[in-house]
Amino acid sequence: MTPPLRVLGIDPGSQVAGWGLVRRQGSVLTFEAGGALRPKRGLTFAQRLECLHRELSVLIDEHRPDAFAIEAVFHAQHARSALQLGHARGVLVLAAAQRDLAVHEYPPATVKKAVTGSGSADKEAVRKMVCLLLKAEIKGPLDTTDALAVAICHAQAGRLAGAGVGKARWDDLERRAERPLGRLKRRRG
Repeated sequence: MTPPLRVLGIDPGSQVAGWGLVRRQGSVLTFEAGGALRPKRGLTFAQRLECLHRELSVLIDEHRPDAFAIEAVFHAQHARSALQLGHARGVLVLAAAQRDLAVHEYPPATVKKAVTGSGSADKEAVRKMVCLLLKAEIKGPLDTTDALAVAICHAQAGRLAGAGVGKARWDDLERRAERPLGRLKRRRG
């Protein structure tokens, strides 16, 4: 039997950063904890970043996850928002790196597809599927269920990789799947 894997997922943000801890034992996913990091109103941007880093560091020390997964940067409509999100992600990733956790990043569409089957699912659909997959009623901000979705995405990716398909073999299969049909040659025996 494979050992359990505890994944801390993060939905980054400079105002609110969701977090969620999921445990995978074999093919069973279990909700362990979740919430949101919320710097106090009125803080400067630099103070909010420091608060996010400190609070996530405490969470990591308290829960001791085996893996850290965070949503990758997406294209924002406003450059300032994208820049602030990048700064917030940076301090959150730093907290994980300082505790020797490997950082795994997943684009939003990949997370949504892993949880709902559709890369364009809305936040309510993600919440509903997270609750179904974890067999738990998860209340609170959507940032929490978004973070749990990131953790589930990583837990499922790890389960698939651990199912006898090694990374090198997985990469080879992906490369072959991307090869145009015209380049495949049929062997004659």
